[in-house]
Amino acid sequence: MRFKLDENLPVEILAELRSAGYEADSVYDEKLDGEPDSTILARVREEERILLTLDKGIGDIRSYNPEAYPGIVLFRPGSTGRGATLAFVQKHLPRLLGLNLTGHLFVVTGKGIRTR
Repeated sequence: MRFKLDENLPVEILAELRSAGYEADSVYDEKLDGEPDSTILARVREEERILLTLDKGIGDIRSYNPEAYPGIVLFRPGSTGRGATLAFVQKHLPRLLGLNLTGHLFVVTGKGIRTR
């Protein structure tokens, strides 16, 4: 699996993905920070990368049909702040990496992981 980290997630997640043997980059790596969702999603489709994000607009399946993308993971932590977000993603990442993420939207909340 190949991943792209959205600009709203802590960059430490890249190191965790890479150390687990996955290819991962971020929107910063390609100077996509600040670009519209449609531009970022076009790039992940082109590069065949699974997008990890906090952007709930990307989770709108009417606008972005998950089947049209390599995979989208939307994290919805209960607490805000960089440290809380990092801890939330770190908690759920191992389980996510064991799933087939291709062509699905996964929404990760404090109650669990659901797919659409």
